[in-house]
Amino acid sequence: MTLFVAATAQLIRTRVPHLVRTAAVRDDLVGWVVSGRKRLRTPSGETRFSAGQAFIMASGTQWDMINEPVTNGWYEARLIGLAPQTIERFHDRFGQFSALPAVQGCASTDADEGFVTTFDHATAALLEPSVSHAVREHRALEVLLLLAERGIVFGQSRELRWADRVHRLVSQRPHAPWTVDDLAHAFHLSASTLQRRLGEEGTSASRCVREVRLESAMALLQGTGLQVSEIAARCGYESHSRFTAAFRQRFGYAPSHLRP
Repeated sequence: MTLFVAATAQLIRTRVPHLVRTAAVRDDLVGWVVSGRKRLRTPSGETRFSAGQAFIMASGTQWDMINEPVTNGWYEARLIGLAPQTIERFHDRFGQFSALPAVQGCASTDADEGFVTTFDHATAALLEPSVSHAVREHRALEVLLLLAERGIVFGQSRELRWADRVHRLVSQRPHAPWTVDDLAHAFHLSASTLQRRLGEEGTSASRCVREVRLESAMALLQGTGLQVSEIAARCGYESHSRFTAAFRQRFGYAPSHLRP
């Protein structure tokens, strides 16, 4: 039996102010701004998070995200993404919080000593390969419990769309040469059935693969010091120029913009 990934951790650290257009939140997300400022924009307005503030973002939402370093310094944020199964486990174990309204868009809390201690404890477990699945899940639940005691909870997971399922599969190996047949086989479907179901959701297999690869590339550019060519290869692009063109089309600037 394959265990699900309870949660994932990511560090964003950059000296370059940048906009991530129409960024989709695929898993419920908890993060905090260590340095600089984060701005979330929608057609209805803008929400800002400064250093020392935590941001909580519900899955299924979409934002224009602006990350702004301090003058002559860094933008740094730490993130934990929580799998739907982890949210379900939380609600099963801590039913006393069921009456709290679920986060609909985004929320905020202070990244005070209690928050940072709990968050860093979870991050350390999620980033260490030798830590067991049970411990990782326990640490992720600790973060959710701390937020719930502050009146912030995520809603119980909805049934995943087919596009979400494809995104989750491809994100495990964005470098792989995914075809429609490969994807369909993983879901025990015919290629035509998978394409039809994705088409009903307004997307396609190739578009899903491209989205995951470029989102993975953005995460690596923001959180690692890897060369652009290495990032391109890790995200399934054999051609540096094709990767640059696809990235520029998606985000509005070349990958090298984040490598001053």
